[in-house]
Amino acid sequence: MDLSIGPGEAVALVGPNGAGKTTLLRALAGVYEPDDGCVTVTGRIGSLLAVGAGLMPLLTGRENCLLQGVLAGLSRVQSRAALDEVKRRSELGDAFERLVSSYSQGMRARLGFAAIELSRPEILLLDEVHQAFDIDFRKRVEERAAAIVAGGGILVAAGHDHSALGRMCTRAVRLEERRVRAEGPFADVLEAYTGDREGWLRPGVAAAGSSPRV
Repeated sequence: MDLSIGPGEAVALVGPNGAGKTTLLRALAGVYEPDDGCVTVTGRIGSLLAVGAGLMPLLTGRENCLLQGVLAGLSRVQSRAALDEVKRRSELGDAFERLVSSYSQGMRARLGFAAIELSRPEILLLDEVHQAFDIDFRKRVEERAAAIVAGGGILVAAGHDHSALGRMCTRAVRLEERRVRAEGPFADVLEAYTGDREGWLRPGVAAAGSSPRV
C-alpha cells in the first residue's frame, strides 16, 4: 500500500510493539534503506528517534550542539550564532556547559530536541522519546510541532501515549507486522485499533476473586 504525507499534515503511527513504527521513522530519516519499495522525502528533516541519539557523552551540551549544527550543514559561524538560542530553548541553564555524560535522560532529550532547531526542520520525526520530557517541556515540544505543521511542514510521531499523539496529530496510520493496516482520521483509526484489543485494555477489570490493594 502506498502512503503519502503532504505539507501541513501531522500523522501518528500507531500499532503494537514490533509493528514497524520505528523502522518506518528511521527509513524516513534516512537511517535505514528499505528492503522493498522506495521512500522519497523532500525537505529538511529533524528527527528525535532515541534519547541521546547522536550526542557525544564526553562533550558538553554546547559542544554537542555545535557539532550537530555542522552535521546539519550549517557553517561554524551559523552554528555558534544559534547556540544561545538553543540553550534558551533547551532550558538546561548552567547544565548546558556540563558534559552530557552527567545528564539525566530527560536532560538529554531536551538537548536533543533543542539541537534539532539548529536545522530549522520542515519535517519533524518523533519516536516515543517526547515521553522523557516533563509536562512543561512536553507542552513546548507540542507547540513547536504545531508551529512546524502550521507553517506547511510535516510531523510524523510514533508511540503508545495516544493522548499525546491525539493532541499533536489529526491523521493516523495503523501498522501491524510492518504493513499499513489502516489510515485515516486519528480518532477513527485509534478507535478501531483499541477496539480490537478492548478485552485487555479495558481499565478496572480484576481477576475473579481477587482483591487488589495499593
